[in-house]
Amino acid sequence: MEAVLGQVEQLPALLAVSRSALVRDWDSLTLDRALEWARYFQHLYDRFRARPQLREALGRRLRRSQPCPLLGFPALGRCPQLLGLALLENRALPPAACRRLLRSLLQPPGAGPASDPRGLGLLARRKAAARLLALPRRVPGPEPQLQAEARLLLSRLRQEGQEAAGQLRWQCGAQEGQQAGEAAGQLRWLCGALELLPQPRAFGVVAAALAVLKHGRGAEQARDWDGDGSSSPGGYQESAAGEDCTAGLLLSWLLGNQERFSAFCLCIPCSHLAFLADHYSQLCRPYLDLLTGWGGHLHYDPLQGRWVKSCLDKAELSWEELRERFICLCQGSTPLKEQTQATLELLRTQDGDFRVRGLSVWTDLLIEVGSSCVDTKATRKYKIK
Repeated sequence: MEAVLGQVEQLPALLAVSRSALVRDWDSLTLDRALEWARYFQHLYDRFRARPQLREALGRRLRRSQPCPLLGFPALGRCPQLLGLALLENRALPPAACRRLLRSLLQPPGAGPASDPRGLGLLARRKAAARLLALPRRVPGPEPQLQAEARLLLSRLRQEGQEAAGQLRWQCGAQEGQQAGEAAGQLRWLCGALELLPQPRAFGVVAAALAVLKHGRGAEQARDWDGDGSSSPGGYQESAAGEDCTAGLLLSWLLGNQERFSAFCLCIPCSHLAFLADHYSQLCRPYLDLLTGWGGHLHYDPLQGRWVKSCLDKAELSWEELRERFICLCQGSTPLKEQTQATLELLRTQDGDFRVRGLSVWTDLLIEVGSSCVDTKATRKYKIK
């Protein structure tokens, strides 16, 4: 078994070489050996995926051989696709070896003449999707590539959770211990994956993933109850519990570092933040506390007749930006609006309970929020008529 573990440890090196300029020296024989190793790793996955102790040992050795724990035991099952995609995207691969690679993907060894070339089909779909998502957009709305990355992140999180559950089933006698260990493994993978992205991109993917979880749950519930009746309430509840766990991991990463959360709130549009605060109670209070801290750095300039930043290196939002964020929160659901207004009223009371403009930023915000709500109601009433 130690020999097998040593072989698995070489998978990250094989994939790294396949992406490098070293492949320019590969001939057909070298390519065949690389593909044979990939099929061998896939064989190990098929052989050991139902054996938790060996799964855990292989996954641990695989994660130990790389700086970021991105490749786990499931990567063994995808090894032919991972290697094939890396080689197809590497222009240093000689033409003869490239033709050999295409023939191998079209007709894998041991497959019959009528076999389905699933490996190449999967690579072609992924490559075509990547090209299509990278095209410039002419219509407003969420960026398709961001949505695709968010859904891919959620899929990989579920996959990592299934792997961790299998590894811990034989280690933990209690269900709570299994769930805690599974979540810890998923969170480690999530941190490693998001650290590879530029911070604004990582924030966008996390925000999109949280939105997808909420939108997806409503669509799934509609299918369960409006379809042919084949889905059961228990199945929907189980799916909802899994989505809650996934959302909890994303929120743990987001709220686990105050600087990260602050940067996230500066990066994401205020309307999207209001949507997330409306649907995730764990996010609402920290977001309001953050806005409170930013508002405390504003002071009233009587010469300009408006609120200005008292310290440029501390105040992240201007008065106009802060007002817009509170207005967005008050345009959400009734509970979110009430919580936001209650927070502003409490801050106004603590600041002296002034009722005129220019003495307390919280008083002025309450006035602005109130007038905005009145304008919104009037607009809706006019549209109804």
